[in-house]
Amino acid sequence: MPDARVRTRFAPSPTGALHFGSVRTALFAWLTARHAGGDIIVRIEDTDQERYIPGTEALILETLSWLGLDWNEGPEVGGPHDPYIQSLRIAIYREHANTLVAGGNAYWCTCTPARLAAMRDAQRAQSKPTRYDRRCLARQAEVAQERANGMAAVVRLLMPEGVTEWDDLVRGHVSFNNSDIDDQILLKSDGFPTYHLAVVVDDHLMEVSHVIRSDEWIPSTPKHLALYAAFGWDAPSFAHVPAVLGPDHQKLSKRRGARNVLEYGELGYLPSAIVNAIALLGWSSGDEQEVFTPEELCERFTLDRVNSAAAIFDPKRLDDLNGIHIRRMSTDELVEGLEFHLPGTSKETRRQLIPLLRERMVTLGDATRLCAPLLGEITLDADVEFPPKKVDQATAVAMIDACMAAIEAGGLEDQPALLEQLRAVGESRGVKARDAFRVLYVAVLGTAAGLPVIEAMAFLGKEKSLQRLREARARLG
Repeated sequence: MPDARVRTRFAPSPTGALHFGSVRTALFAWLTARHAGGDIIVRIEDTDQERYIPGTEALILETLSWLGLDWNEGPEVGGPHDPYIQSLRIAIYREHANTLVAGGNAYWCTCTPARLAAMRDAQRAQSKPTRYDRRCLARQAEVAQERANGMAAVVRLLMPEGVTEWDDLVRGHVSFNNSDIDDQILLKSDGFPTYHLAVVVDDHLMEVSHVIRSDEWIPSTPKHLALYAAFGWDAPSFAHVPAVLGPDHQKLSKRRGARNVLEYGELGYLPSAIVNAIALLGWSSGDEQEVFTPEELCERFTLDRVNSAAAIFDPKRLDDLNGIHIRRMSTDELVEGLEFHLPGTSKETRRQLIPLLRERMVTLGDATRLCAPLLGEITLDADVEFPPKKVDQATAVAMIDACMAAIEAGGLEDQPALLEQLRAVGESRGVKARDAFRVLYVAVLGTAAGLPVIEAMAFLGKEKSLQRLREARARLG
């Protein structure tokens, strides 16, 4: 590399929004660069036109920005290696493919799909590996004439003899016999490069020092190293990170219904919590700490602490971390963060609700459900028992009557005293406090659980609380 500066890249294909597996790769690349004070590049790899989904580039960039994974070079910010979208770099790849052919490291192939299918069938019938038989390698003059006559042709890598090996920053020493590796197509008949040519050319021209990618690309790395050698370029360091599996131990992917990251945001998960949770998918700090800010992760993260075994995504762990990150938010941050989940509320209303919500939210989206009885009218669902189980009607009447009398006397101004007074009512009748208080929950909130009922009544105020209690008292007869 031209200098020792760490330069990583995240190079997604625009085939859909990002899920946790893809973002984990982006995060590890981002943390590696930020830890070293280096640069990260975002590059859109859209040369597979059959899988391309228009508009997903914007979703990818929006996801990275929302998570706080900023980039030094790439779409929207530019840089010295523009353009950062591969479909705009086709001429560069064709030029480099021609260089490989001219140097004897690649060759043109005009074998038809029918001929290749028959070849593979014959190899399978003989229990041989299915790989290209190099028929066109020995007939390049004839292939050139076929191309001149308009026959479709591709460029194939001439895989050298010997062994390819490297020291992977996650996997350790890796070795492949080159005889087991096919002559990869580098340039397709439509003139578009395959991933293998484009990624090597771009990583070199963009001065990438560390390639951090999924371990599914390990079998392709010998092909890429062969290309670096053929061009006479120094290869970057490789770090192949393990797959992210779902709770069912199957690979986390869009095809298996993995929720994309922006959907988690809509549900009320925080970017800082998602970054925290994703960082722990295969990485550990070496001590007991699991709760990190993005800044702490930048300081602590190193690739040598990435486990080579597959990581299991645990939704419960994300929930726990999200709750912790919510409780670390300032009141002003929560006021802003709850606007989406409490539509139509004023900042002052949200500020008043935060003491009730802060310790009880797993996601910001929980505020919608928890606050519904406070911000609208309540309806008693058919499946809500009233009086609740374990509470006789006389005790329910006594609880409501005592609560109304206390509120009339100004009891909401001293919530701890009101709590003790009402607890004594239930206990004096031989009913556990948690059961007795369910009467008030149903009466005031329409449900047997939710926000603390005394604090909820304080938010509702004297008149609205009394109105709900009277209506509940009437239902009891």
